[in-house]
Amino acid sequence: MLVAFDGSENAKRALNVAIDLAKRYEAKLDIIEVVDTSTILGAGIGPVPPDVIESLYNKAKADVEGAKKQASDAGIKVEGVIVEGDPATAVMDYASKNGVDLIVTGSRGLSTIKRMFLGSVSSRIIHEAKIPVLVVK
Repeated sequence: MLVAFDGSENAKRALNVAIDLAKRYEAKLDIIEVVDTSTILGAGIGPVPPDVIESLYNKAKADVEGAKKQASDAGIKVEGVIVEGDPATAVMDYASKNGVDLIVTGSRGLSTIKRMFLGSVSSRIIHEAKIPVLVVK
């Protein structure tokens, strides 16, 4: 089971549901957070200072470590990963490459202008994933 996580309140609710399901079915839980640097690069603000990108990774690391601890404290076997790229694509690629049989995601995450124009991450995952998707509101 894979949880798409970004630290938002909806992602935290999705994590809680995933932990409950993992307990019930004795499933391993993977937690993924995607660092989407394209939103910063696409803003046209010129070269992005390395400390800005580093801060995105630091936030993602803190998010994933906190989520892993919550799952581990509940007795769940858990892995955490941080990847860079388009969030929906990265989540689906990870699921495909790692034999995931269910993606759990929040209905809305930490939105950006890009996602307002291109559609939400959860919406893309619902429509494009080849495996079941559980969207938590």
